Amino acid sequence: MTGYGKGVAEGYERKVTIEMKAVNHRTLDLIIKTPRGFSFCDDMLRKTLSEYFYRGHIEVYVNYEDNRQNKEKVSCDTELALQYMQVAKELEQKGFVNDMTVSHVLRMPDVLKAENIEDDEEIVLELVLKAARIACENLQEMRKHEGQMLYSDVAARFDNLENILKSIKERAPMVANAYAERLTERITEALNDVAIDEARFYNEVAFFVDRSNIDEEIARLAGHIEHGCAIMKKKGVKGEALDFLAQELLRETNTIGSKSNDLELTRYVLAAKNEIKKIKEQIQNIE
Repeated sequence: MTGYGKGVAEGYERKVTIEMKAVNHRTLDLIIKTPRGFSFCDDMLRKTLSEYFYRGHIEVYVNYEDNRQNKEKVSCDTELALQYMQVAKELEQKGFVNDMTVSHVLRMPDVLKAENIEDDEEIVLELVLKAARIACENLQEMRKHEGQMLYSDVAARFDNLENILKSIKERAPMVANAYAERLTERITEALNDVAIDEARFYNEVAFFVDRSNIDEEIARLAGHIEHGCAIMKKKGVKGEALDFLAQELLRETNTIGSKSNDLELTRYVLAAKNEIKKIKEQIQNIE
């Protein structure tokens, strides 16, 4: 499901901000963008996200602010400073005025060096994971609202399938009688007053009934619909289970359609396939 979440964690003169954007995806696809040097956070960050999400394409943006007062240290290259002093003394011996002082030496190139104090990875990781959990919870809250709407829609689709299946059950026994009537009319029209061989006639009807019998498909389809409703009521991850179930629903419906030699049954099959198609579309949004 789509959504957005943001989390902020502050402490130890540092601040971490994490933003997440999620869109639909069959599996969990994480795209994590962190500042340079934050590769040590990647594994734990992915593990934390996988505790909250099972499906979806999620982009994660990590921003870090280092607000430490003493995050740099200054060092002096004493050997280089002595070399500058030695040169000054040599020039003094040749008649130059030696006005070299400590302040002069310190201003000379490369005598003073400012270096960043290496950051504490444990502290940074602690803040990153804290911000990540806050962002995950906010993203989940947004997806939860969308999930309630999806639940209502998919549940309504299963109800529609149940009603269509009832119509198929009612129509199925009539198909053989309708076929027998049509066959009688055609034979009578073709043979005029010639008597019909009843044995062959009933054999033909029996063969048609056996070939077009959809009792097993109806029973399996009813079982799949019941199973789907049960899955919907369960807590936890259900997207993959519903995805597989939708394939089974479509398979049984297609089989009924292939066996159907009745216009009204065909209409019910088309209506059922339309509902299943909508269920499959919505299932891609369900975790």
